Amino acid sequence: MTYKITTSGQVSIPAAVRRRWRTSRVQVEDHGDYVVVRPLPADPVAAVRGIFKDRITTTTDELRHKAREDERRADERKEARYHR
Repeated sequence: MTYKITTSGQVSIPAAVRRRWRTSRVQVEDHGDYVVVRPLPADPVAAVRGIFKDRITTTTDELRHKAREDERRADERKEARYHR
């Protein structure tokens, strides 16, 4: 497919492509003698939500417990320095 670039530097993306991509934003990567146009999600946070869910093995309760232990140890170190 060949498209004309307007005097303001715009190129139209065909409606069928826009519908298939389901987005109104694109990323343009300049590779010197060619460009790559990639669709961007309308909501980037929603697009990556849950992407690492299979890699996380620690529960929130375990994380809270570790945070409390870390705080307790930090308090002990502060107390030890204070009583020197």
